[in-house]
Amino acid sequence: MSSPVVNQPAAGSYGTNVQTGEWSTGLCSCFSDLLVCAIGCCCPIALSCYTAHKYGENCCLGCLPGGPTAMRTHMRLTYGIQGTIINDALMTFFCGTCEVCRMAREIRIRNGEV
Repeated sequence: MSSPVVNQPAAGSYGTNVQTGEWSTGLCSCFSDLLVCAIGCCCPIALSCYTAHKYGENCCLGCLPGGPTAMRTHMRLTYGIQGTIINDALMTFFCGTCEVCRMAREIRIRNGEV
């Protein structure tokens, strides 16, 4: 017979936000991670490949049409972030560079790199 649950799991350190279902940073929070901001401004394709690689995907995913959308959708579902596939597609199409920066920040925060 197992013992009763005494404590419920709580949110972890800064940036996890799993319980709230939100991204750790805003779309335009580029200056919260200057490295990601600099790479995103200078070479967004390189940042997209870096993000795919850090997320555990093939780095070519960031260069493929629809790749960032697929990665954002999977990341959102993995981390319990609310949203829809349509929203994922619209965000990566209209705000692609900013969205890739946000995904890179999310991975760095959840991996404890920032």
